[in-house]
Amino acid sequence: MKAVVATDFGGPEVLSHTEVPDPEPGPGEVRVRVVRAGVNFIDVYNRMGSYRKSRTYGSQPPFVLGREGAGTVDAVGEGVTGLAPGDRVAWCLAPGGYAELAVVPAWQLVRIPEGVDWASATTLMLQGGTAHYLASSLFPLRQGHVALVHAGAGGVGRLLIQIARRRGARVLTTVGTREKAAMAEALGAERAILYRETDFAEAVREATGGEGVDVIYDGVGQATYEGDLQCLRRRGALVVFGAASGAVESVNPLELAEAGSIWFTRPHMAHYMASREEIQGRADDLFAWLAAGELTLRIDREFPLAEAAEAHRYLEAGKTTGKLLLRVRDE
Repeated sequence: MKAVVATDFGGPEVLSHTEVPDPEPGPGEVRVRVVRAGVNFIDVYNRMGSYRKSRTYGSQPPFVLGREGAGTVDAVGEGVTGLAPGDRVAWCLAPGGYAELAVVPAWQLVRIPEGVDWASATTLMLQGGTAHYLASSLFPLRQGHVALVHAGAGGVGRLLIQIARRRGARVLTTVGTREKAAMAEALGAERAILYRETDFAEAVREATGGEGVDVIYDGVGQATYEGDLQCLRRRGALVVFGAASGAVESVNPLELAEAGSIWFTRPHMAHYMASREEIQGRADDLFAWLAAGELTLRIDREFPLAEAAEAHRYLEAGKTTGKLLLRVRDE
């Protein structure tokens, strides 16, 4: 089969579209014939080696990249029940998605409802699941809360704004361009702050009457951390779930106290998708909201599998206004 292999840690140039042996499903596993694979920052972090020591996401070269996909069941391993060849399924977190065939633990797969296309199903798994656990479990938003969502026009940001508004929270967001600002505000953000032109911390304090926000959902990391400390309300929550600009290298506990006894967390999605019940529950909500027209998805671009390196360059350049996908096969 064809797959995209990270031959070493490094930039997009380490990605090779090459022939590798077909994987075989073991006990409790399912082999999926991949139709679409998601392109996410977790893939960038894996490629760069940021997770090389992680017990949760670590991989050592050479390895097939990709942690999200959708396709049809091709074969099932010993002990798998309830799934059969031809079933339409989607998943996230299991490795090996940048390939024509991927082996996934059966408990991580969800059935794709009738009427949901491949692109939408893929989008709702990792980015949708991330937005769901951030707003519903890690810091459960409710009426009266004010949230700051960084990168509101990006894949997770777009979904997070919509879920936060659905839960009754006010949402402020940061974006890089006026076009992205218009997109974020159309999704329900009260104000989209152009961070290249405006001090976002000052703008947040102004928008909240000097009180600050209850929670910050930050997938940017290093570039926004200092400003985050300046615009949280007393006992607020700083949730750094990604590092698009680089990792936050150190956290001084006294800084958290001086910022208003705030609490800081750096979650892994896997800890909020740790069982079949959690995965299925989040997927059920997301698919239901999509069917009801309460969740709007945007597919930014689809790249052929062979152009995975170019997809990474596009993502890292900050050009995205929605989901990036790899088109593995046409169905």
